[in-house]
Amino acid sequence: MQCLSIFLALSSTAIAGTLLWDGRFNDISLSTDLNNWSFSNEVGPYQYYIHGTGNVTEYVNLSSDYKNPTDSSSKQGVKITIDSTSNWNNDGMRRTELIPQTTAAINKGKVVYHFSISRAASNPPGAQEEHQVCFFESHFTELKYGLISGEQGTTSDPTLRWDVGGQSQWNTSFDAGVWHNMAYEIDFDAGTVGFWHSTGADDLVQTIAPMTASTSSNGADWHLGVLRLAPSGSGVAADADNGPEDWLFSGIYVESGDVTTSVAGPGGAAASAGNASASVSAVVPLPTGSAITSSPSSSASEAATSSPILVAAVNSTIVTSASSSTPPTTLITETVSPIPASPISSAVTSTPSSSDLSLSSTTPLVPSAPASTGTGGSTGSSESKDALIAEVLDLIIELMVKYEAGQGA
Repeated sequence: MQCLSIFLALSSTAIAGTLLWDGRFNDISLSTDLNNWSFSNEVGPYQYYIHGTGNVTEYVNLSSDYKNPTDSSSKQGVKITIDSTSNWNNDGMRRTELIPQTTAAINKGKVVYHFSISRAASNPPGAQEEHQVCFFESHFTELKYGLISGEQGTTSDPTLRWDVGGQSQWNTSFDAGVWHNMAYEIDFDAGTVGFWHSTGADDLVQTIAPMTASTSSNGADWHLGVLRLAPSGSGVAADADNGPEDWLFSGIYVESGDVTTSVAGPGGAAASAGNASASVSAVVPLPTGSAITSSPSSSASEAATSSPILVAAVNSTIVTSASSSTPPTTLITETVSPIPASPISSAVTSTPSSSDLSLSSTTPLVPSAPASTGTGGSTGSSESKDALIAEVLDLIIELMVKYEAGQGA
C-alpha cells in the first residue's frame, strides 16, 4: 500500500493568471526614485512626467500607511496629490499621473489591470469637479468621481463610477477609509471589458460581465492617478484652488489569463498559505498499483524512500494506473516545502486492504477541469475552478473515509 500526503493551497491566487507588469512599489524605496526615469533613461516600473512644477514629493509619496492592509504582497502604497500647482502643460487641468514603464504585452489579448483605491478624511477630492481616474488615453474604460461634465441640476456629486466609453456602468459612494479593490478585465482581441470589485479584505467578484468596448492601448497610456477638470456650465473655474486632494493606491499590477481574486495579490500571504476556509491538509491512501510521477527535492525523495508515505511536491502529476493511457493531470503549479519523514510515518499505524481503497477504473484521481464557456462566458473560468476544487475535495474525503474503514477493520 502506498499513501500520499497532499497539501492543497486552494486559493484564488494559486490558480490565477501570469504577472505581466508589477507596479506595487516593492522595488522603489522613495518617490524621489521616480526622478531617475526619463525618455532617454527608461528605468523603473513607471514613467513620471505628468505632474506640476514642484518637487516629486509634493505630488507622489510612498508609505505602508498608503496601502490596503490586506495587500500582503505590497510593501507600500502610493499617495497621489493634486493641488493648485498640478498644472501640466498649462492646460488648466490638475494632473498627477504615473504610466507603466514596460515592454510586456499589457495591451494584447486578455489582460487584467489590478489596483486598490481609497482616500483619507483629510484633503478629500472635490465633489463639484469631474475627476478621471485610472484611465486609458482613449477613455474606453476608467473611473470617474465628482460632478461629471454636462450634468445639470446639481452642484456636486460624491459618487465614484466605473465607465465604459463615457457611460457609467457601476457606481458607489467614495467614503473615507474604505478600500475599493478593482480589476479591469480587458480582452483586446475580442473588444470587451469587464469589471471586478470588492472592499476591504474581501475577494474580488465579477461585478460587470465583459461588455463590448473600443479597447485600444499602445501599452504606455494607462494613467495611474488623477486628472481633474471643471464640468462645463458648473461655474467652477478650471484652475480654481479648492485645496489639495490626496488619493491612495496600492496592489497595482497587470496579469494575463485568469483573474486573481485575492487582495493579497501574487506573492502575497494567500499565494503561499491559501485561504483558511479553503485549505486542506490530508493523508490520502492510494490503491496499490497507482502511479506517482514527480520531481521532488532531495529531502522529499529521502522522505519517500524512508517511509511508506510518499511525499510529492505539489507540482507532481498523478495518474490512477501505471499502465493508463490517460494523460497525467497537473494538480497545482505552486511548489510547497517537503514534509519530514518521521511525522508522516507516524500518521499511519496499519495497512488497510487494497480492496477497501479501490476506486472505479473510470474515476480519475484528479478530475480534469470542465471546459471553458468561451469568450462570452463571464463566469465560466471561475466556475470551472470551483468545480475542480470541489471534485478534488470530494475525492479526498471519499478516500479518507475508506482508509478509516480499513483502519477499523
